[in-house]
Amino acid sequence: MAKRLLRSRERLSLKFGQASFELLGDFLINFNQKNKENLDSLSKCCGSFKLKPLLDCIFLICQELKLDPAVGYHATELLQRFMVKHLSDLLVTPETSAAAASEPRNLEDSIFDQLKEKFPLIVFSCVQLANKMSLNHHMIDTGTAVSFLHLLGLSVSKKTILESELMVFKGLEFKLIYPNPLTSVETLLEVLGHNDPSVPVKRLYHLCRHVLQFITLQKAAIYDSLLKVTTQRASPSKEQREKFVTVTEDCMLLGVGVIAVAVFILYIRKWEQVIGELSHITGISVKSISDFAHVTLAHIVGFLCPAE
Repeated sequence: MAKRLLRSRERLSLKFGQASFELLGDFLINFNQKNKENLDSLSKCCGSFKLKPLLDCIFLICQELKLDPAVGYHATELLQRFMVKHLSDLLVTPETSAAAASEPRNLEDSIFDQLKEKFPLIVFSCVQLANKMSLNHHMIDTGTAVSFLHLLGLSVSKKTILESELMVFKGLEFKLIYPNPLTSVETLLEVLGHNDPSVPVKRLYHLCRHVLQFITLQKAAIYDSLLKVTTQRASPSKEQREKFVTVTEDCMLLGVGVIAVAVFILYIRKWEQVIGELSHITGISVKSISDFAHVTLAHIVGFLCPAE
């Protein structure tokens, strides 16, 4: 148990390219298991708190505080899970139940009133928790947090910040380790580099970060296009869209897709070789990886060269 805990902390603190192959293998197996568990237990609200405006906000907070982008991806996962749980809890409290009994609209108003004031602080608390979990030396103390939030127009005290962080921590049932797409990309790249040393993974790594951020911020449009390609229908049915939700939350598919796009851009001659190896590592079909990459590349081209 202690050995496993030590290994987990070691992996979190390692920089890209520093992990041993044995450690990578263990981590990949564990990540794949967690990813599958996540896909098997998706809620009807999955993705509701991963919309572009919220993601922009989280990434900007990380940028302003000079935090690693990995913190932003982790914070997004924490926010999604906490808010679904928090909203579920609010729906069964006596106050909201009474509002629902009198008029459904009152329930919505009551919940909105409870959340609108503290939601910005909840977002910041998720960033703080994610940063602490990263074992990064650049920690944000409560004094710095107060000053930063004041600049954003939020008048809060150190006590309020700590209480919000504790509320989120408890709401997540003290579980803070969840699959996130950047972890998937980094792990798969390192495994790819070990399996095929001819692939320049260190150069790919920097491009992969930009590709991942693009996909994350353009997620709705990219996955809508992928759904149409997968179903071969211009207007997929409601049932097809509902079944496709698991694809939109699959960190492993996103990870191989990001790497495939980066390889296509930088080393197209190795395209088929790398796609085959990624398929071998993850069990995801070559066609699925190729479809994801081609759809994403089309959106990148459209973004860089918009039609007049």
